[in-house]
Amino acid sequence: MVLTLLIVGIPLYWVLSNSFKTPDQVFRVPPLWWPESFTAGNYPRVFSESPFGQYMLNSVIITSILAAIKIVLGVISAYAFAYLRFPGRSAVFMLVLAALMVPNQITVISNYALVSQLGWINTFQGIIIPLAGVAFGTFLMRNHFMSLPYEIIEAARMDGASHMRLLFRIILPMSWPTLVAFALITVVNEWNEYLWPFLVASDDSVAPIQVGLTRLVNTDSGFTDWPLVMAATVLTVIPILVVFLFLQRYMIKGLTSGAVKG
Repeated sequence: MVLTLLIVGIPLYWVLSNSFKTPDQVFRVPPLWWPESFTAGNYPRVFSESPFGQYMLNSVIITSILAAIKIVLGVISAYAFAYLRFPGRSAVFMLVLAALMVPNQITVISNYALVSQLGWINTFQGIIIPLAGVAFGTFLMRNHFMSLPYEIIEAARMDGASHMRLLFRIILPMSWPTLVAFALITVVNEWNEYLWPFLVASDDSVAPIQVGLTRLVNTDSGFTDWPLVMAATVLTVIPILVVFLFLQRYMIKGLTSGAVKG
């Protein structure tokens, strides 16, 4: 555990410490593990010398919309696979499972051609819609729904509950841990999404924060202000870290739900 902590923690410490250094200290040989003089000036410079606020706003917009779409579609499709009977249900669910095995990188070229034909290059919809698939969420929520006591579901149906009433009044209140885990995984994945937004976003108006970090590194002058980049990296991590710290116990409980019997 100590070895694992060091492997994970040392790079994070290096990023944090460099964000408080001056450029000459970053390139010092041997490297300085502790800044000679702390300076917090790199953090305000992130906003004054780059459109970092715009990057942050774009990430919030893209992540919020994508998370909402994926949660809604994932819950509804999982309900259909778990509780509705229709021809070809098993075959369709196998297609969903097959989608989990296809990396997003494989579909980049075809998706880019389609988005270009629709005129969605450098738009929010061009970034959001191709990423709105919910194979993982459907699989996770469907398996959880199948583990719920069927007697409760049957009793609600006998009382005349409609599908929407059954879903929102009976099933979801029993599924909060798994739903929170699904939401947290979705938010983290969309916040960290890089490849597709990098291809579609041509300028800073729709570029998310991960693309913005790349543009801070690859400057026109050819010189990378690493303390500035490290400060921006810390600011990028903080929002998602706060969300994770608040919701991690729900995530662990949701992912392990049904794993232990008796």
